[in-house]
Amino acid sequence: MATEFSELDKDTNTTNTKNCSYCNIPFTEKLWCKECINSLEQLVENGDKEAMYNLAKCYENGEGTKKNLEKAFHWYQKAAEKDHVAAIFNLSGCYRYGVGTEKNLEKAFHWYQKAAEKDHVEAMNNLALCYENGEGTEKNLEKAFYWHQKVAECTKLSSKDEVKVCNKCKKPHIEYPWHHQCNKCKQPYIDYQWCPQCNSKQFQQEFLNWTSKNEFIDKFIQEAQLNAKNSYEILEWIPYNNLSSISYYDEGGFSEIHKAIWSDGPIFNWDSDKQQWNRQTDYEVILKIFKNSSSLNSKFFDEWKYHYNCQKKSFSKFIQFFGFTQNPNNLNYAIVMSYAKKGSLRKCLSDIIKFKWQDRLQLLKKIVLGLKVIHESNLTHGLCKPISDLQDSDDKIYGVLPYMAPEILRNKPYTPESDIYSFSMMMWEFTSGITPFKGKAHDHHLILSVCEGKRPKIIENTPKCYIDLMKKCWDPSPSNRPTIAILENIISDWIRCVNKYYELNRDVNYIYGVPDIDNQLKKLKNNMLEFVKANEALVQEQANISIIQSHSQEYYTSRNVSKEIEKSKNVSESFVQEYSDLVECIVKI
Repeated sequence: MATEFSELDKDTNTTNTKNCSYCNIPFTEKLWCKECINSLEQLVENGDKEAMYNLAKCYENGEGTKKNLEKAFHWYQKAAEKDHVAAIFNLSGCYRYGVGTEKNLEKAFHWYQKAAEKDHVEAMNNLALCYENGEGTEKNLEKAFYWHQKVAECTKLSSKDEVKVCNKCKKPHIEYPWHHQCNKCKQPYIDYQWCPQCNSKQFQQEFLNWTSKNEFIDKFIQEAQLNAKNSYEILEWIPYNNLSSISYYDEGGFSEIHKAIWSDGPIFNWDSDKQQWNRQTDYEVILKIFKNSSSLNSKFFDEWKYHYNCQKKSFSKFIQFFGFTQNPNNLNYAIVMSYAKKGSLRKCLSDIIKFKWQDRLQLLKKIVLGLKVIHESNLTHGLCKPISDLQDSDDKIYGVLPYMAPEILRNKPYTPESDIYSFSMMMWEFTSGITPFKGKAHDHHLILSVCEGKRPKIIENTPKCYIDLMKKCWDPSPSNRPTIAILENIISDWIRCVNKYYELNRDVNYIYGVPDIDNQLKKLKNNMLEFVKANEALVQEQANISIIQSHSQEYYTSRNVSKEIEKSKNVSESFVQEYSDLVECIVKI
């Protein structure tokens, strides 16, 4: 670590009347003197949480070392884990704005709550806003009001104080370390160090310096850059030579998936001193390379705009989309996206079934919230996938058979209800640890079985309330399936009640307690106890079911299933005809 702090200004004659914030000796480099910065290493190794916090600030602000937001996040996290209140608050901001880590409103809410409970006033205010806007938690105006009151009690603003007031809502301002004003135009940032007016001008000045040689890509990227309200909304044209360590990772329905290192990395903010973009360098990404895609039409980009718009509305529920690139050897275009280190959901199933039920429910809720954004955008998950654009006609049906609703297999259009059916298959995976219909060929026989009502076998020790909801989701009739809003409410109630139970029974010596659940129905309390009981059992049958051998005709990438559907239709019609002929013979006899 000592070598990382070797970039200190060597001009020791610089006049500065301020002192080092750690040892109070006049310093020569911004906030810290050289000796104290170097001593942080030893203090951190000894577990000094204040040193961890100060080291994080050094990395965040580039004080005496190269700015490194990932390391800033790391040390804020370490200090927060040791109960450093300011570090807890700053860690919340890291998650809220994606500072050195992926944006995650749920985790931001969690750490705001921790800091607020330790009387951190700004955290209280942010927690109130989380409840008020439903960010990272369920919308709860009563709790929002409670925390706004706490802020008022703590600040105790007197009439003599000079208070800045918001022009719009006329409420007093609280100064946030994350929201300063732009150095150039002096307007307040709308996100972490993000000035939309100045940044859009900066992007516009660079338009002549790049081109994808595809008018649709150029227009898509330019519109995104001009309208970006934070770094998460930026799209870029990424030169292929800026990508290294490219290696095959997986096969998609109409694409190959490759891993790569993006040397420049995604933009974080504008550095007004250096007049350049601050970036997260050497960033791991995924390249979704579309086959035979040297020329792409407008429909392709219309469908990727759906993905991008959903990403903007709920950044923590979607894989981040960074932009486009093109392989100069075969001219195939590729989407550049963030790399999910744990892989796809299917690859994580063996781990998920080891989770406690409250953790499984949290994961399911994230999937529900992602679907909710899609449905509120008047889309369905089936139609969000940019695959049909690469085909010659639109009358083909694509998908992964075990997750496709029976009405889709009967040539009906995708609907939100068909997404709910697909969700039921994920619910089942969370109880089994394997994919639905594992060991069976994904062919017309499976299509016929599903259309005739065949569903995966219920796993022993699964909570009854969970089974009942899952069965409603896979009901043959789309109109009988719950809406995404109903799913969100039910799963949220389960999470709240189960967490409350374990909160009351945290101490093993504590007398067994069951929470009073807002005077709600006894049914909800019973549901909670079912999850508690299932946690204690943790499904012994999983060890046996997970050894089912895969079938050579199992396909888990989206593909054209129209021929299989047609085969199932022919088999069904043939059976009906044979049955009809048999009946006719019996009548004649």
